[in-house]
Amino acid sequence: MTHYAQSFKALVLAAALALPTLALAAEPAMMKNGMMVDQKGMTLYTFDKDTGGKSMCNGDCAKTWPPMMAPAGAKAEGEWTVIKRDDGMMQWAYDGKPMYTYKMDMKPGDKNGDGFKNMWHMAKH
Repeated sequence: MTHYAQSFKALVLAAALALPTLALAAEPAMMKNGMMVDQKGMTLYTFDKDTGGKSMCNGDCAKTWPPMMAPAGAKAEGEWTVIKRDDGMMQWAYDGKPMYTYKMDMKPGDKNGDGFKNMWHMAKH
């Protein structure tokens, strides 16, 4: 095998191994220990007052329960959709439910907001 052929095979292999990682990076969230977490590993929550794919958590609520913001140009994929908030910003929703983190969760794996006021729940598949 020539040096060129070996280099080409190595390049193809490297690209093939990198593609699944790149695709995973596009996912807004992942499952960890039975709960949905964002890319930083922080627990995601849903709010019972959200209906029809609309966030009802604005103002002070959104300071305590930061929305899982979608970047400009984010596209719906599978169960993930992008919704427009009252402030015009875009937020991720899963199966029609807007997603949030909780400001009292200090590190990945914390789930202090689960069951808060019987209206906030850890997001699960």
